[in-house]
Amino acid sequence: MKRIFSARRNALFSSTDVSWGAYALAVALVVLLVRFVAPNLFWRVFSPIFRGADALAAQTHVFTSYFSDTAALAAVNERLKSENAALASENQILLQKVAGLSALLGSAAQKNTPPSGVLAGVVARPPESPYDTLVLGAGAREGVMRGMEAYGDGGVPIGIVETVLPDFSRVVLFSTPGMVTNGWVGHANVPLAISGAGSGAMTASLPRAAGIAVGDTVFVPGPGALPVGSVVRIDGDPSSPTVTLRILPALNPFSITWVSLRDAGAALLAPFPQASSTLP
Repeated sequence: MKRIFSARRNALFSSTDVSWGAYALAVALVVLLVRFVAPNLFWRVFSPIFRGADALAAQTHVFTSYFSDTAALAAVNERLKSENAALASENQILLQKVAGLSALLGSAAQKNTPPSGVLAGVVARPPESPYDTLVLGAGAREGVMRGMEAYGDGGVPIGIVETVLPDFSRVVLFSTPGMVTNGWVGHANVPLAISGAGSGAMTASLPRAAGIAVGDTVFVPGPGALPVGSVVRIDGDPSSPTVTLRILPALNPFSITWVSLRDAGAALLAPFPQASSTLP
């Protein structure tokens, strides 16, 4: 009697199943053999890939963390903008300070030699301060003394220190009403008394015969004769032997930012002491 096998049972032993099973068994044996012969072979082969994946994950985490909190980023951006604006403003202030000091000190600034006297910044000028006065940001703590003479850009004398506080001082300009300063005018150095007329103007009276002309320079005492202004107009009655000089200061008091204060030697202008033998 012929034996009949089920189709399902025969499928298990087909040539195709046997070949796939043989291949799987062979691969398993090869893997086991490699595992015993070279235990770390797979780790060495795949470790660079693992390390690269870790590095990529770390970089991705760092990159994405910057965008994790947009509010924090916006705050940082605003802070950086504010700091940048503050630095730009500070830079402009320093540039303006350098320009002002260079104009004030002249060759001394270029040679890096220490200037004589006290350097003081102008805190207030007309119209913030009373006309013909300057308020300085230096006082007794910086060595400012009453009677010091104030010099502007180029060493031009502008006034005298009238009031001194611990941290501030006040300078009255030569143009202050009622202030009289002795000086000279013209190429012949004709002596004259310069009177303050207010609002930066000065006047002086001279004989018509002195021959002073518009444009002549007016000087005041200092280390020699220092220019303080120039004659811009001459007024007078043709029948009068005297004329009035209208003097414009060499420096505009509205634009002065720094001054140099120096001792004008006022103490030496006092009367000479008497000899003890002549005293009663």
